[in-house]
Amino acid sequence: MRLDFIRPLYERRGPYASVYLGALTGPERESHWRSMRDRLDGHDGQGDQATLDALEGEALSAAPGRALFATHGDVVLAESLREAPSEMATWTPLPHITPLLMRRGENVPHIRVIVDHAGAEVTVFGGGSPRKTTVEAAKWPLQKTAQGGWSQKRYERAVDEAWEKNAAAVAHEIDEQVRRIGAELILVAGEPKSRSYLLRHLGTKAADRVMMVEHGSRDDHGQFERDVERALDEWLDRRRAELLERHQESAGPTGMARVSQALREGRVQAVLLPGELPGSVWIGEGGTQLATDRGELQRWGVNEPVQERSDSALARAAAMTDAELWFTDAVENVAAVLRY
Repeated sequence: MRLDFIRPLYERRGPYASVYLGALTGPERESHWRSMRDRLDGHDGQGDQATLDALEGEALSAAPGRALFATHGDVVLAESLREAPSEMATWTPLPHITPLLMRRGENVPHIRVIVDHAGAEVTVFGGGSPRKTTVEAAKWPLQKTAQGGWSQKRYERAVDEAWEKNAAAVAHEIDEQVRRIGAELILVAGEPKSRSYLLRHLGTKAADRVMMVEHGSRDDHGQFERDVERALDEWLDRRRAELLERHQESAGPTGMARVSQALREGRVQAVLLPGELPGSVWIGEGGTQLATDRGELQRWGVNEPVQERSDSALARAAAMTDAELWFTDAVENVAAVLRY
């Protein structure tokens, strides 16, 4: 899981109010929010009325089933959840993000492409909300005919050139998006000839990430979306298995002390978690300032370390060092795959 989307949380100093709301609606929802607000307001004297007001506006106006994170009068991140969370309202030095990450699922930057002779529909998933673009270069001629005559071959060649020109424009758009969001996967469906032209014009980096799916047209997205979700699940399973294998083969660090050290040194490519880790660790204000020993963090220049949940500190350190975070029941404790 890429953690780019939570990085803004760590650009603001806490404490953070973390609120998980269930799927309540109407008067019941408002009454329940009031009790959660009271809980936050009386939590160790940390109640910040501007922050609570901002949370209330989001909690009562948006769809039910939400995760909200706010500090200093602003809701910094608000996410809808497909699976209703266990309700929670708490103040902590760092946002309590792990329940959201576990329910949100792995965030794979990818591009969905339905290509045909006229161009393509390109949808980019990564770096914010999905963005859909229609790419077209040549609008004529696109259809071959059986008109015959001396100009038949020349006309058919012009049609093929139009198809290839459109595919080249689509390839250019995909290459740009791969550079922009670091797409891990490009899922392509559509006309066989246009797919062939597209592969011919893609850059090497993008071409290596292409996976063809069987069904899909710009007039019928249903089966395409099902094929895409299946392909993403398969890719995620392979990626998780690959990371586990690399961790085992290289005897990568296991346990909070060793993983914390590797994160401080910026050597972690991926953090592997079995789930929530409610134990505590010492942290400083810097993104990679975490340690199981208070004195060790002080030797790193942190004058006043504070205690925080282990999983919250790990998520921050991973996000701030561009490391991935994966949940897997194949590990019993936190583990890490190293870059070097």
